[in-house]
Amino acid sequence: MLNLLKLKKLMINTMKLLIITAIAEFEKDIKRLLKNAEVTTFSYRNVMSYKDVSEEFLESNWFASEMNETESLLFYALVPKEKVDFFFQLVADFNAQQSTKAKVQVAVLNIEKTN
Repeated sequence: MLNLLKLKKLMINTMKLLIITAIAEFEKDIKRLLKNAEVTTFSYRNVMSYKDVSEEFLESNWFASEMNETESLLFYALVPKEKVDFFFQLVADFNAQQSTKAKVQVAVLNIEKTN
């Protein structure tokens, strides 16, 4: 029993939660990046991203809306910490190649407890 508890604690300390957001057009690209980083299990869902642009563009465009909503994706995956830096590098390389303002955003969180 003690060995099982030690193993579980060790696994918690080595797992990280990746959170990835991007425009819906990048769905295939993100799946490819996850595959290249050997992340084989993940979840994702469609979400609406919102940005308040009321101060940015209204003066230059009479017809601009104050609310800018975009169809986006939210991916999340529990991954070993050894894969995190490599995935971040893959995303940085992908973003550097984009000619659009839209970029893939990634965050990583420590896992404190899991069942």
